[in-house]
Amino acid sequence: MSSAEATNEVDVHHDEDVHDSNYQPPPEKTIEEIMAADQEDESLRRYKEQLLGEAQAEKIIVDPNDERKVLVKKLALVSEGRPDMELDLTGDLTQLKKQVFVIKEGVQYRVRIDFIVQREIVHGLKYVQKTYRLGVPVDKMTHMVGSYPPKKEIQCYITPPEEAPSGMMARGTYSVASLFTDDDKHQHLKWDWTFEIKKDWE
Repeated sequence: MSSAEATNEVDVHHDEDVHDSNYQPPPEKTIEEIMAADQEDESLRRYKEQLLGEAQAEKIIVDPNDERKVLVKKLALVSEGRPDMELDLTGDLTQLKKQVFVIKEGVQYRVRIDFIVQREIVHGLKYVQKTYRLGVPVDKMTHMVGSYPPKKEIQCYITPPEEAPSGMMARGTYSVASLFTDDDKHQHLKWDWTFEIKKDWE
Protein backbone atom coordinates (compact mmCIF):
# COMPACT_ATOMS: atom_id res chain seq x y z
CA MET A 1 0.00 0.00 0.00
CA SER A 2 1.37 3.43 -0.87
CA SER A 3 1.85 6.16 1.73
CA ALA A 4 -0.83 8.19 -0.09
CA GLU A 5 -3.31 5.34 0.35
CA ALA A 6 -2.35 5.08 4.01
CA THR A 7 -2.93 8.78 4.48
CA ASN A 8 -6.37 8.55 2.91
CA GLU A 9 -7.33 5.75 5.27
CA VAL A 10 -6.82 8.06 8.23
CA ASP A 11 -10.01 9.92 7.32
CA VAL A 12 -11.90 7.29 9.37
CA HIS A 13 -10.26 8.48 12.57
CA HIS A 14 -11.06 9.85 16.01
CA ASP A 15 -12.75 6.96 17.78
CA GLU A 16 -15.40 7.41 20.42
CA ASP A 17 -12.86 6.45 23.10
CA VAL A 18 -11.49 9.99 23.26
CA HIS A 19 -13.77 10.62 26.24
CA ASP A 20 -14.23 8.48 29.34
CA SER A 21 -17.88 7.42 29.25
CA ASN A 22 -18.01 7.39 33.08
CA TYR A 23 -16.75 10.93 33.47
CA GLN A 24 -19.34 13.65 33.89
CA PRO A 25 -17.90 17.14 33.27
CA PRO A 26 -19.18 20.02 35.37
CA PRO A 27 -21.94 22.09 33.76
CA GLU A 28 -20.76 24.91 31.51
CA LYS A 29 -20.81 28.32 33.17
CA THR A 30 -20.30 31.79 31.80
CA ILE A 31 -17.57 34.04 33.19
CA GLU A 32 -20.28 36.13 34.85
CA GLU A 33 -21.66 33.07 36.64
CA ILE A 34 -18.20 32.01 37.77
CA MET A 35 -17.42 35.45 39.19
CA ALA A 36 -20.81 35.72 40.93
CA ALA A 37 -20.42 32.42 42.78
CA ASP A 38 -18.75 32.13 46.20
CA GLN A 39 -18.37 35.88 46.67
CA GLU A 40 -18.00 35.39 50.44
CA ASP A 41 -14.82 33.33 49.98
CA GLU A 42 -12.08 35.95 49.68
CA SER A 43 -9.27 33.59 48.71
CA LEU A 44 -11.41 31.91 46.03
CA ARG A 45 -12.50 35.29 44.69
CA ARG A 46 -8.86 36.41 44.37
CA TYR A 47 -7.96 33.13 42.68
CA LYS A 48 -10.73 33.56 40.10
CA GLU A 49 -9.65 37.15 39.44
CA GLN A 50 -6.08 35.98 38.85
CA LEU A 51 -7.22 33.10 36.64
CA LEU A 52 -9.57 35.15 34.47
CA GLY A 53 -7.45 38.30 34.23
CA GLU A 54 -8.86 40.89 31.83
CA ALA A 55 -11.66 38.50 30.79
CA GLN A 56 -13.58 39.40 33.95
CA ALA A 57 -13.75 43.08 32.94
CA GLU A 58 -14.54 42.72 29.24
CA LYS A 59 -15.77 40.13 26.77
CA ILE A 60 -12.69 38.84 24.95
CA ILE A 61 -13.58 38.33 21.27
CA VAL A 62 -10.59 38.03 18.98
CA ASP A 63 -12.51 37.07 15.82
CA PRO A 64 -16.14 38.30 15.87
CA ASN A 65 -16.87 36.27 12.73
CA ASP A 66 -15.92 32.98 14.41
CA GLU A 67 -18.33 31.62 17.01
CA ARG A 68 -15.87 29.04 18.34
CA LYS A 69 -14.35 29.42 21.79
CA VAL A 70 -11.02 27.88 20.76
CA LEU A 71 -9.19 28.95 17.61
CA VAL A 72 -6.33 26.55 16.92
CA LYS A 73 -3.62 28.40 15.03
CA LYS A 74 -0.54 26.27 14.63
CA LEU A 75 1.10 22.90 15.28
CA ALA A 76 4.86 22.70 15.64
CA LEU A 77 7.35 19.86 16.09
CA VAL A 78 10.00 20.99 18.54
CA SER A 79 13.38 19.24 18.78
CA GLU A 80 16.33 20.68 20.68
CA GLY A 81 18.97 22.22 18.45
CA ARG A 82 16.65 22.35 15.43
CA PRO A 83 14.34 25.09 14.10
CA ASP A 84 10.70 24.40 14.95
CA MET A 85 8.81 22.71 12.10
CA GLU A 86 5.40 24.38 11.87
CA LEU A 87 1.99 23.68 10.31
CA ASP A 88 -0.42 26.58 9.77
CA LEU A 89 -3.84 25.37 10.93
CA THR A 90 -5.79 28.44 9.83
CA GLY A 91 -5.99 27.64 6.11
CA ASP A 92 -7.05 24.67 3.97
CA LEU A 93 -6.55 21.69 6.28
CA THR A 94 -6.79 19.22 3.38
CA GLN A 95 -3.44 20.51 2.12
CA LEU A 96 -1.56 19.65 5.32
CA LYS A 97 -0.92 16.04 4.25
CA LYS A 98 1.27 17.34 1.42
CA GLN A 99 3.66 19.03 3.86
CA VAL A 100 5.74 16.16 5.24
CA PHE A 101 7.81 16.68 8.37
CA VAL A 102 11.15 14.83 8.37
CA ILE A 103 12.21 13.54 11.80
CA LYS A 104 15.58 11.94 12.49
CA GLU A 105 15.18 8.49 13.98
CA GLY A 106 15.66 8.18 17.74
CA VAL A 107 15.54 11.91 18.53
CA GLN A 108 13.48 13.48 21.31
CA TYR A 109 10.75 15.83 20.14
CA ARG A 110 7.66 17.59 21.46
CA VAL A 111 4.45 18.77 19.82
CA ARG A 112 3.43 22.41 20.44
CA ILE A 113 -0.11 23.64 19.83
CA ASP A 114 -0.74 27.40 19.55
CA PHE A 115 -4.33 28.50 20.14
CA ILE A 116 -6.55 31.41 21.16
CA VAL A 117 -9.42 31.18 23.65
CA GLN A 118 -12.19 33.71 23.18
CA ARG A 119 -15.72 34.43 24.49
CA GLU A 120 -15.80 32.08 27.52
CA ILE A 121 -13.50 29.98 29.69
CA VAL A 122 -12.83 26.49 28.28
CA HIS A 123 -12.68 23.51 30.63
CA GLY A 124 -10.61 20.37 30.23
CA LEU A 125 -8.96 20.90 26.88
CA LYS A 126 -7.45 17.70 25.48
CA TYR A 127 -5.03 17.02 22.64
CA VAL A 128 -5.50 13.57 21.07
CA GLN A 129 -3.04 12.22 18.51
CA LYS A 130 -3.32 8.90 16.67
CA THR A 131 -0.49 7.67 14.46
CA TYR A 132 -0.89 5.22 11.58
CA ARG A 133 1.52 3.41 9.28
CA LEU A 134 0.17 1.81 6.12
CA GLY A 135 -3.30 2.35 7.52
CA VAL A 136 -2.58 0.41 10.73
CA PRO A 137 -2.72 2.22 14.12
CA VAL A 138 0.70 2.19 15.76
CA ASP A 139 0.35 4.76 18.54
CA LYS A 140 -2.21 6.88 20.39
CA MET A 141 -1.65 9.57 22.98
CA THR A 142 -4.10 11.77 24.86
CA HIS A 143 -2.77 14.83 26.68
CA MET A 144 -4.78 16.80 29.23
CA VAL A 145 -4.11 20.40 28.23
CA GLY A 146 -6.18 22.03 31.01
CA SER A 147 -8.67 24.87 31.45
CA TYR A 148 -8.02 28.28 29.90
CA PRO A 149 -9.65 31.71 30.20
CA PRO A 150 -10.21 33.96 27.19
CA LYS A 151 -7.14 36.01 26.25
CA LYS A 152 -6.26 38.27 23.36
CA GLU A 153 -2.81 36.67 23.18
CA ILE A 154 -1.96 33.27 21.74
CA GLN A 155 -1.67 30.55 24.36
CA CYS A 156 0.24 27.33 23.83
CA TYR A 157 0.57 23.78 25.06
CA ILE A 158 3.68 21.63 24.67
CA THR A 159 3.47 17.86 25.05
CA PRO A 160 5.97 15.88 27.13
CA PRO A 161 8.98 14.59 25.17
CA GLU A 162 8.44 11.73 22.76
CA GLU A 163 11.18 9.59 21.22
CA ALA A 164 11.00 8.97 17.49
CA PRO A 165 11.26 5.29 16.55
CA SER A 166 14.57 4.09 15.18
CA GLY A 167 15.97 1.29 13.09
CA MET A 168 15.51 0.25 9.48
CA MET A 169 12.01 -1.15 10.08
CA ALA A 170 10.85 2.08 11.72
CA ARG A 171 11.88 4.35 8.86
CA GLY A 172 9.15 5.48 6.53
CA THR A 173 6.03 7.62 6.32
CA TYR A 174 3.49 7.94 9.13
CA SER A 175 0.04 9.52 9.03
CA VAL A 176 -1.28 11.38 12.06
CA ALA A 177 -4.86 12.26 13.02
CA SER A 178 -4.98 15.09 15.56
CA LEU A 179 -7.94 16.35 17.56
CA PHE A 180 -8.30 19.31 19.93
CA THR A 181 -11.34 18.68 22.13
CA ASP A 182 -12.55 19.31 25.70
CA ASP A 183 -14.60 17.92 28.59
CA ASP A 184 -17.81 18.97 26.88
CA LYS A 185 -16.88 16.99 23.74
CA HIS A 186 -16.58 20.05 21.53
CA GLN A 187 -14.35 19.34 18.54
CA HIS A 188 -12.43 22.60 18.31
CA LEU A 189 -10.32 21.33 15.41
CA LYS A 190 -9.31 18.04 13.86
CA TRP A 191 -6.71 17.67 11.17
CA ASP A 192 -4.48 15.10 9.46
CA TRP A 193 -0.77 15.50 8.84
CA THR A 194 2.26 13.42 7.88
CA PHE A 195 5.81 12.86 9.04
CA GLU A 196 8.63 10.67 7.79
CA ILE A 197 11.25 8.94 9.94
CA LYS A 198 14.67 9.04 8.26
CA LYS A 199 18.21 8.09 9.20
CA ASP A 200 19.10 11.78 9.32
CA TRP A 201 17.29 15.12 9.20
CA GLU A 202 17.68 15.50 5.43
